[in-house]
Amino acid sequence: MINYLIGRPVNLVKTLNNRFLLILEVNQVGYEMQIPSRLARELSLDIDNLQIFTHWQTREDQQILYGFATAAERDLFRQLVSVSGVGMQLAIALIDTLGIETLVQAIVAGNIKTLSLTPGVGKKTAERLALELKSKLAQWRELTGEAIAADSTQKLPSADMQEDLEMTLLALGYSNEEIARALSFLSQDQQMLKNTNVEDWIRSAITWLGAG
Repeated sequence: MINYLIGRPVNLVKTLNNRFLLILEVNQVGYEMQIPSRLARELSLDIDNLQIFTHWQTREDQQILYGFATAAERDLFRQLVSVSGVGMQLAIALIDTLGIETLVQAIVAGNIKTLSLTPGVGKKTAERLALELKSKLAQWRELTGEAIAADSTQKLPSADMQEDLEMTLLALGYSNEEIARALSFLSQDQQMLKNTNVEDWIRSAITWLGAG
């Protein structure tokens, strides 16, 4: 089992099916791995030592290496794929769309609407994620000391505000993934969380999305 690799990022490729493949050279060996788009957006090829935490998936017909920015993100990925009906690509989509803090918070709180913002995640899958992982994530937090679950300082706006925000941004042509990323970003602002004016949330989301 490969826990992590440290090497030089050589190339980053976006495939036709919108997956990101990183080539990491370690001791003159090039490791190809799929990484989340969040990591791909932040990654610079102009560094000599990049640490990537890995998950190696072996099947009869292929072997795939997945790479993550942190051990917590990799471990959460493993928790997600343990849920029936959640495959590797859907797990990456959940991490990409919501980010680790918002994703864990939504699962622990049973926030089906937030989980369903992820493309490919319907109501039943979201309910299954919350049902099967709520207690597991609590135990995981205790064992690993990762402060990213129910007692995290990050919260989410009310369900009604989320619905108004989502409907408005969808009407303006934004995708569910873009809306979820904006929600995740804005929810890290403690002053924003105290603001109950949905119009301010909408304006801030549009501004952030436009800047990206």
